[in-house]
Amino acid sequence: MTEDDRTRAMRSPGDGRPLPPWPSDGLRSGGAPAHRPPSGGPGAPTHQLPNAAHAPESPRADEPPRASSRVYGRERSGKSPVRPMRSRGEEPPKGPGGSGGRGGPKGPRRRISWKAIAAVVAGLLVVLLVAAVALFFVIDSRLAGIDGVLDDYDGRPADTPGTNWLLVGSDSRKGLTAAQRRKLATGQAAGQRTDSMMLLHIPEGSDKPTLVSLPRDSAVTIPGKGRNKLNAAYAIGGPRLLTQTVETVTGVHVDHYMEIGFAGFVDIVDAIGGVEINVRAAVDDPKAGLKLKKGVQELSGSQALGYVRTRKGGALPDFERTKRQRQFLGAVVKKAASPGVLLNPFTSVPLAFSATDAVEVDSGTGAFNMLSLGLAMGDSPVTTVVPFGGNESIPGAGSAVKWDRTKALALFNALKEDKPVPKDVVDAG
Repeated sequence: MTEDDRTRAMRSPGDGRPLPPWPSDGLRSGGAPAHRPPSGGPGAPTHQLPNAAHAPESPRADEPPRASSRVYGRERSGKSPVRPMRSRGEEPPKGPGGSGGRGGPKGPRRRISWKAIAAVVAGLLVVLLVAAVALFFVIDSRLAGIDGVLDDYDGRPADTPGTNWLLVGSDSRKGLTAAQRRKLATGQAAGQRTDSMMLLHIPEGSDKPTLVSLPRDSAVTIPGKGRNKLNAAYAIGGPRLLTQTVETVTGVHVDHYMEIGFAGFVDIVDAIGGVEINVRAAVDDPKAGLKLKKGVQELSGSQALGYVRTRKGGALPDFERTKRQRQFLGAVVKKAASPGVLLNPFTSVPLAFSATDAVEVDSGTGAFNMLSLGLAMGDSPVTTVVPFGGNESIPGAGSAVKWDRTKALALFNALKEDKPVPKDVVDAG
């Protein structure tokens, strides 16, 4: 045995497996095959004995042979930590599923089923429904009821078809500081008077609601007090005497009463972010704290208050005033009922709380009734004013507006019978 054979035998694993070729086997640079000289001949490589620390262990007899792999000309056992080296930019080998990394094969993405989507939507609807019901009861509990407004009395008109509301805007300064009174130009008057009055009829059928302005300077007979202006009924006996007077002179049974003061008026308008009004003529009224240009514009709460209070403009200032009040009320309800306000909790919730703080109703009126009122006002009601012609002088009260008896009766009889108001008595303005 030659020295080369002895050396190869010493590095043999001892299990009879063929030895791999020498590291120098293969192609040399330049592509020429490498010829190994015969063993022992000139030029034969000299091999050093492997260091004992690096010598491979001989397998035990009861141990199965280890799998080996060739890594760049070297042998390694299956348990060796040596891993194949990769050149820069080379991607790691792909797993059986065609995906890299240790995660193994990945399955197809799971698609969200329609059942899951329907469950989420149903859950959201339940949450919204619960929140709406809770808000409804909160609003109902916050409504301030006035006792005795609609109490029965001798000679009260019988209940009529449909639903009738008496809507009153008072000039109460309650809740306003001295600075706010100066800013809003409300004056310092004590007590409480009506600033506007409207009768809203909601029919039982499919006809449009009817909104009728009752001029506050109308000459009427106040039960037990004689002849006077309509707003005197409120000053003398408050909401109850005012309601009784309206029922007596119109023959219309009032089902609900709602009142709002100056402070509440401003709060509601500001809660909905202002209201758009088409100002038909420029207004400059220092007494109302108002100066507006002609045309469509957004009014703040204080501007809107001045707009409905001013007596400037028109040959009949009080008549024009009732037109502005109806115009404004319709604009407020339209804005409040818009999706941008109702579906936005940052506007709808403050509006609900502002409205409940701003208004006073009869003790029998609740949140459900208020909802029906809002829906009726959003239904573009027919708007008009009590037909009148000429003036009446009232001792101690001065000049008052005299109603056209024939046309006024035709108007109120239509409301009592739940019929459309005759066109010849409807104010087109």
